[in-house]
Amino acid sequence: MKHLPHKTIERLSQYRRALLLCHAKGMTHIYSHEIAKIQHITAVQVRRDIMLIGYTGTLRKGYNVKELIDLIGQIIDSEIGINVCVIGIGNLGRAITNYFSGKRTTLSIVAVFAVDKSKIGQKYHGIECFDVADIGKIIKGKKIEIGIMTVPGEDAQSMTDVLVKSGIKGLLNYTPKPVNVPKEVYLEEYDMITSLEKVAFFVKTH
Repeated sequence: MKHLPHKTIERLSQYRRALLLCHAKGMTHIYSHEIAKIQHITAVQVRRDIMLIGYTGTLRKGYNVKELIDLIGQIIDSEIGINVCVIGIGNLGRAITNYFSGKRTTLSIVAVFAVDKSKIGQKYHGIECFDVADIGKIIKGKKIEIGIMTVPGEDAQSMTDVLVKSGIKGLLNYTPKPVNVPKEVYLEEYDMITSLEKVAFFVKTH
């Protein structure tokens, strides 16, 4: 399963979110075309992804919702849980911390970091804020493996270097600047401006 395509992993996470909503509504089974409609993709793509993880439904009932939720969890989630930190606790950092809190039992935000001395020692949605000067010590002490970075663009690479040196294994970059990491660190970059311009292009040409 470690060799699953990145896009498949992304879609599996999205399928699970949709399936959890369906399960909460009392649905016990679901067809590929129903998942596809929720995710705005094709039923063929859904079936391909689910076949890749070795699961099959039935023609009469489709997929068992609970079984598929559990299987996706076994593939995506860590058995022992993974600790996460947020670097930068401005508006975006606070929004991410708030949104993320309690959403996944196997992923926990255990620390947030700031430069602003007035924020250090404060708690944001129950998570203590630490000085970025102590980032190496806190990451090692709390066994943090993933960093979510929301610092200003000009600080992105220098902060990335600090995180890598501190032992971070995965980084989600929300800054407007791309960063470089060694091959052993997994990097996901989210450029909101590019995403918005993509939407604007299709609105313009619609």
